[in-house]
Amino acid sequence: MGYYSLRLCAGGGAFEAVPSPRLTLHLRQVKGTLESNGIPVVDARVMLIAQLQREVTLSRDGRVLIKTRDNDEASVVFHRLRKLLDLPEVEDRA
Repeated sequence: MGYYSLRLCAGGGAFEAVPSPRLTLHLRQVKGTLESNGIPVVDARVMLIAQLQREVTLSRDGRVLIKTRDNDEASVVFHRLRKLLDLPEVEDRA
């Protein structure tokens, strides 16, 4: 189990990480963890919007969207998020 490599979304304004197989994120627990680490979170009921170095959207199915066009910045943000939430590592898949 892991996340696909971060990839630029079709619109080009964000990077996306998709878990395989899908995860089930317990958003209430995720929100508590992020907030206890000083990260502002907006609870949009079906997703969370967190403000790390960049805006990050977390979906119940484990998808993560990082609003940046910079691959290195997206990697840094995802790594921090992964550590905070104990998410699986990114796996490079051909």
